[in-house]
Amino acid sequence: MNSTPNVSRKHFHLSFKWLVYLVLALGAASMLIPFLWSVVTSLKMPNEVFSTPVYKIDWPLNFQAYTEMIQKLPFLTYALNTVKVAGLITIGQLFTCSLAGYAFAKIKFPGREFLFMVFLVTMMVPSAVTMIPNFIIMSKLKLVDTHAGLILPFIGSAYGTFLMRQFFLSFPSELEDAAKLDGCNPLTFFWHILLPNSKPIMATLGLMTFQWAWNEFQWALIMIRTDGNRTLQVGLSALQNEHYINWTLLMAASVLTNLPIIILFILAQKQFVESIKMTGLKG
Repeated sequence: MNSTPNVSRKHFHLSFKWLVYLVLALGAASMLIPFLWSVVTSLKMPNEVFSTPVYKIDWPLNFQAYTEMIQKLPFLTYALNTVKVAGLITIGQLFTCSLAGYAFAKIKFPGREFLFMVFLVTMMVPSAVTMIPNFIIMSKLKLVDTHAGLILPFIGSAYGTFLMRQFFLSFPSELEDAAKLDGCNPLTFFWHILLPNSKPIMATLGLMTFQWAWNEFQWALIMIRTDGNRTLQVGLSALQNEHYINWTLLMAASVLTNLPIIILFILAQKQFVESIKMTGLKG
């Protein structure tokens, strides 16, 4: 006699689940629209950019914007500079944040909680506040217009430290106690036990850091003066001027700039989802 309410409840949960899937799919589609518009615009002639319908593509495809953009800009130089800067920032943050996160999660020392709170407070400070002090420091070190000046201020991250700490807190204390009984010191435990089991969170932090460093514009615009040291985001600004913007060239450059990040996310998607499932939220 209770089968009818159970069936109704089951249908309700199934309908609600499909409704959630539909909302998420619509949200994902809305986020893809700007990228699709960039791709379509890059395949048009300059006088057709704002023609209707917006998403109409002529056949055969027109790749003139891509060839012209590569001829006008040293795109490969910009790309190599960006890979170098983003890669070294990512490696630096993985190294420093994993060590700091391990210290805050597993090593007991005086003032640990207070120091961690100071770390969290720095996350609330706008980047514009620290930009001038950072520039003065880099200027004193004679690192203006160098890639080192782009990298050094960002080899550490309060958010990355927080993320690694939360993940390391999810490891059971019994595992650490067993390692100590086997003669492991803190560094051995970190290197041989924690890190091999931290691939998902390391991949997530690496992906997030690389994406941010790849797209960073403001600091690079302030620091870099010579064309040969420019990164992609600063180099693309050369396609704009005060009176005219060649939208097809700009969109072609944007598509080529975003492709590596999209490919990297697809390759690391499994690890990214895994880290979300595994990260602990203990304080």
